[in-house]
Amino acid sequence: MAVTQELQRNYRVAFLRYLPRREEAPLRAAYEIGRLAVIQGITILDLAELHHKVFLEVIQSTPEAELAGVTTGASEFFLEVLATYDMTHRSLLDQQRPPTTGR
Repeated sequence: MAVTQELQRNYRVAFLRYLPRREEAPLRAAYEIGRLAVIQGITILDLAELHHKVFLEVIQSTPEAELAGVTTGASEFFLEVLATYDMTHRSLLDQQRPPTTGR
């Protein structure tokens, strides 16, 4: 399933809010984005492509002296999305597995 325009917009807004101040609120948005991506059937590859697209837009207008900080912030944000995606995905898989018997 392709990333929706709403998810792209939400990702871009949260990402751009996170980079300058590294505050908790945009990270909570990243958490929610990861959770919703699983629920909506978005693949991890689609999330990586979305992140790359938004990150590329940002670094094209970032002064060279700020690239290291922006890159670190981008990594922190994306890891939050992926961590939540992973936790939610694992939880859903666990719910689908048949119970094991203790033989």
